[in-house]
Parts: sequence; C-alpha cells; structure tokens
Amino acid sequence: MFPPQARFHIVTRWRLSGPPDRIAALLTHPEDFPRWWGDVYLACHTVAKGDARGIGRTVQMLSKGWLPYRLNWQGKLLSADLPHSWTIEATGDLTGQGTWTLTPDDAGTEVTYDWQVRSDRLLFRLLFPALRWLMISNHNWAMERGEAGLKWELLA
Repeated sequence: MFPPQARFHIVTRWRLSGPPDRIAALLTHPEDFPRWWGDVYLACHTVAKGDARGIGRTVQMLSKGWLPYRLNWQGKLLSADLPHSWTIEATGDLTGQGTWTLTPDDAGTEVTYDWQVRSDRLLFRLLFPALRWLMISNHNWAMERGEAGLKWELLA
C-alpha cells in the first residue's frame, strides 16, 4: 500500500509598508522572483501568455527551500481582481491552489497567502507522516525569505 499524499494548507501573512498596487505589481511578475526572492526561486519563465487579462498565463518555476530538494512546478493564473486578489493553480511537483489577498490599511498593506497544495512525489509521501512539521518549517522559511526580499524591493 502506498503512503498517503502529502497535503498542506498553510496561510502566510505579511505586513508591508507599500500600497497594494505596487505590491501586486511585484507579486504578479514571477519572472522577477529570482532577482528579489532568489533564496527560493532559482528560475521562472512564462510558458503560456494567457488572455488579455492574463488569465491562463502559466509560469514554469524551479524553487527550493533550506531542505535538500527542489520543486519543479507551474503556476497558472486562474482568476484576478488586481490589485486586491488573485489565484494560481499549481501543477507538477505541487498540485493545488494559492490565493494572494492584499488588504490596505493605515499602516500599509496586509498580504495573505493561502496555499493549499499536495505533492504526489514518493519522497514526500514517505516522509510526510513523520516529518510534516519539517516540511512546513521549510515552507515558512521560504515565505520569510519572500517577505524580506519584497521589503527590500519596495525600498528600491
């Protein structure tokens, strides 16, 4: 019998001192992630442009965390109400959806990322029951690197 799928539902929140439109402009251009989120995103390139609003746009991504594995996956834009929210579909080493939500307030913008994915990779399925906390820590580290990189990018 095969081990169960490795399923994750992780919600990340960032507080940023910039307007939602500026933050959305950075987060909706993953081809630039290796420049400012380079600890995590090794390569990102568009493989499908999508429609006039960008719906269907698909980006091939190679990413990593501090654990010794890499993820090869695609992010496809499913919906967008920019600069307030957008949802991507992940396929490849990760399968599922991620939704970015940007909420302005007096101090700047609260960014929420709701990531609901699974991995069918045998390694993840084998390790998941015992090391779920370690894999979630790896994701949290990756998101912390993104927050730090985005803060620097907003200062530029």
